[in-house]
Amino acid sequence: MSVCVLTITNRMQIYLDYSATTPPRTEAIAAMQTVFSQQWGNPSSLHDWGQRAATIVEQARIQVAGLINAPVPESIIFTAGGTEADNLAIMGIAKLYALPQHIIISSIEHSAISEPVRSLERRGWEVTRLSVDAKGRVNPLDLQAALRSNTVLVSVIYGQSEIGTVQAIAELGNIARTHGVLFHTDAVQSVGRLPIDVQQLPVDLLSLSSHKIYGPQGAGALYMRPGVEILPLLGGGGQERGLRSGTQATPIIAGFGVAAELAAQEIVKETPRLIKLRDRLFALLADIPGLIPTGDMEHRLPHHVSLALESADGKKLSGKTLVRQMNLAGIGISAGSACHSGKLSPSPILLAMGYSDKVALGGIRMTLGRDTTEADIDWTAMVLKQVLQRLAVDLSLVKR
Repeated sequence: MSVCVLTITNRMQIYLDYSATTPPRTEAIAAMQTVFSQQWGNPSSLHDWGQRAATIVEQARIQVAGLINAPVPESIIFTAGGTEADNLAIMGIAKLYALPQHIIISSIEHSAISEPVRSLERRGWEVTRLSVDAKGRVNPLDLQAALRSNTVLVSVIYGQSEIGTVQAIAELGNIARTHGVLFHTDAVQSVGRLPIDVQQLPVDLLSLSSHKIYGPQGAGALYMRPGVEILPLLGGGGQERGLRSGTQATPIIAGFGVAAELAAQEIVKETPRLIKLRDRLFALLADIPGLIPTGDMEHRLPHHVSLALESADGKKLSGKTLVRQMNLAGIGISAGSACHSGKLSPSPILLAMGYSDKVALGGIRMTLGRDTTEADIDWTAMVLKQVLQRLAVDLSLVKR
């Protein structure tokens, strides 16, 4: 079984929430410790202390660029995380225009995209939100039809964090490029888990995050295709090509770089291993009546298992209930529904896919990682079945 991170109890611990965050690997921690203790200079300073730190930042830039095969390291702009990278892409493009224009996103974007776009909408921007099918996929023909003469940006998430669906990014990007429209993708969940080559992929901007690939929290990056222009969100000292002012967090960036380099080395072996474990968990849970897989089973993140309860009602049973019950059993998973002021709200992602409010309260997600074993998968399936039996829910009697 996975090594227990918590030490306050002797119960078995299995962490299955790798889409939320991953444990920083020892190599990244070691790199950060070295920088914290020995190479703590300001990368903008011209003396030796500063230049040693600057060298570390540039080495990390090369490492992150290598993970996605960026054409030049300078196309990587370091940020404080994936959310900032998404905001820099959306708002950085929007700031180029004195008057509101038109932007296209999918209906299942992460809030790091949907919220800044909603802010633009309040300022008069026109927004098209592309619908998705029951598997969570955008129809490229819908993008084709949605493009207008004043469309300046299309942003479609690469791999959806709640349901695991992977979009046809190459096809969508080609449509945007044919019409001369910039294309951005939030690839936070995909980088390091799927092979991504931005020199082959028709994307102009791509967001990624350190703590999704076993690096430290607090670092992310925006890839910008050479020739693309955006305006900064922050004013200051002009770091990161003037696009992200503020002294770089050198230790955190160093850890990010190490994690990126190791992810690039390991992806060929790790991705098939995760797919095998993912499919095993789906198979072990397939005989539970009323527990339905969500997302696209073919076009799917390799580490991602998501399901929904057909009988969830928000009172007796919901995704949140299952998260709590599994946690009591020492297994960490997550739910799709949100809690606002003590009241559960259906998952907007499942609603966008056509599920009812009741089902959209019952979404759960189990995401696998480097420490996940086959024994973990088997134990988790057994425990989940026992939890559902203990809750005495007759899932077969309730229809969507």
